[in-house]
Amino acid sequence: MKKITLLLCVAGMLAATSCNDWLNVRPREQFAADEMFESYAGFRDILNGCYIKLKERALYGEKLTMSDIEELAALWREPTEAARPGAYELRAFNYSGDNARATVAAIYSGLYNVIANANMIINHAGAGEGVFPDEATRAVVVGEAHAIRAFCHFDVLRLFGQAPGNTTRQVSLPYAGQVSIVELPPYYARDQFVARVEADLARAEELLEGNDPLFTYTFAELNASTAEDAFMNYRQGRFNYWAVRGIRARFHLYNGEREKAYQVASEIIRARGADGNPLITLSGSNDITAGYLGCPSECLLMLNAHDLTTYAPEIFALGSYAVTDMHCALSREQLVTLFDGQNIASNNRYLHLWEKTSGTPMGIVMPTLKKYLTELDIYSQSASRQMTKQQVIPLLRLSEIYLIVMETTGDLAEANALWATYQLAHNVLVTGDYFTSASDVRPKIVDEYRRELIGEGQMFYTYKRLNATSMLWRAGEVAGDNYIIPLPETEFDPNL
Repeated sequence: MKKITLLLCVAGMLAATSCNDWLNVRPREQFAADEMFESYAGFRDILNGCYIKLKERALYGEKLTMSDIEELAALWREPTEAARPGAYELRAFNYSGDNARATVAAIYSGLYNVIANANMIINHAGAGEGVFPDEATRAVVVGEAHAIRAFCHFDVLRLFGQAPGNTTRQVSLPYAGQVSIVELPPYYARDQFVARVEADLARAEELLEGNDPLFTYTFAELNASTAEDAFMNYRQGRFNYWAVRGIRARFHLYNGEREKAYQVASEIIRARGADGNPLITLSGSNDITAGYLGCPSECLLMLNAHDLTTYAPEIFALGSYAVTDMHCALSREQLVTLFDGQNIASNNRYLHLWEKTSGTPMGIVMPTLKKYLTELDIYSQSASRQMTKQQVIPLLRLSEIYLIVMETTGDLAEANALWATYQLAHNVLVTGDYFTSASDVRPKIVDEYRRELIGEGQMFYTYKRLNATSMLWRAGEVAGDNYIIPLPETEFDPNL
C-alpha cells in the first residue's frame, strides 16, 4: 500500500513521518509524540500544523478553492489536455485518468493528514489538562481540533460521498476518530457519517462557546493583537466559534435541512460582538474599494497564505501574465452571462474583481479574476494588515450566510430585504423586489453562488446538493455518479 506523510508542526517547522497507508497515520516515534503534549507550546505547534497543511496548494491553498474544484463545476473556460491535463480530466469527470487520480489522491491524503493531527490533539487533551494556562485555553485548542476534524470530514463527504437524496448508490466513507498504526478507521454509511460530522461540530461549539476570545473581544480587536495570549489573536484565521456555526449552517443546507440551516445562519446575521455592535457585516463596499478584493473583513474563516501573491498570478494570469491555456479565465461571453440581469454600471464585483482587458498573446479577450490579486504594495504594509487583508484565502464569508438565509426562508419579504442589504454591499441600490415568487428564489441564489463565490470552491457542492442534471457552461447531462469521486485506488474501498 502506498505511503503518505503525516505532518507535525514543531516550533514552526514540519517534521515528516511515514505510515502504512493514508488512514493509519501516527508519529514515527510515539514517545516523541507524547513529549509534544507535555506543554502548551506542543499543543499549539500541532494545531498550527493543521493550519499549515490546510493552506497547501493541494488543499485549500488552491485545488479546493481556486482551480480544480471549480473545474468540476465547469466554471472556467474549458482547459486543454496538453496544458492542464488534470483539470481537463476532472472537467470531463474522467476520474480514472492518471492526472485526475493524482490530484484526487493528494486531496484525499491531505485531508486525512490534517485529521490525524487534529486527532492527536483531541486524544491527548485529557492527559494534557495541567499543561494549559487555564481551562478556557484548553477548551479553545481542543474545540478548534474538533472543528477542523469536522470540516475536513465534511469535505470528504462532499467530494467522495453520494449526493444528498441519492438513493440509487450508497457510498461508505472512513471517519477517522483516532490515530492508530494497528487499525483502519471504521467506514460508515452516509447517515452515520453525517451524524459523526455533526457530533464533532456540536462538541466544537460546546468547547468554544464562552471560551473563545470572541466572547471578550471583537474581531477587530483580536486582529490588533489585543488578547494577552498571542495565540488567541487573529480569530478570523482560525476555527472560531462563529466560524463553526457558519460551517454548521452550510452543513445543514447541504444535507437538505433547510429549517436548521435557516435558524443557524439567521443567528449569525443577528449576532452581536463583545462591544454590542453587529458581530460582522458585509464588507464588499469597503473592502473592494480599498483593494482587498477577497472581502476579508466579512470572513468568518480564512487562511493566511504568505506566498499567495507569488502563485496566484500564475493561476489567474494576473499582473504581467498574458492569458494562455495554463490559466483559469473566462471568455468575454462567459463574463457577460455571469452577470446577466445584474446592474453592472455600479456593481463593484463586475467593476473591480475582473480584469476585463486581459487577453491571449493573439489578442483574444479573456477576463481574469482579480480576487487574489494584491494591488497594494504588500511589503510596505504592516504584518497585521498582510495577514488579515492581503494574503487571505476565504473559507467562509458572511455573503454565503446571507445566501443561505435567502434560500431557506419561507418569507419573500425577508428574502428581498436581505437581498437589498446584500446588493448595497456591492454598490447596487435595489428599488423593487428581486424575488417575485417562492419558485424563483433558488435559481437566482444559485446564479449568485457563481458570481459571489467563484474561485472559492463552493459551486460543485451547490450543484451536488441540488442533484443538478446540468451545469452552466457544461455540455451534456450530469449524472448522479458524476458527483461521486471514487476513493483513491491505493485506499481500502468497501464500495467496490
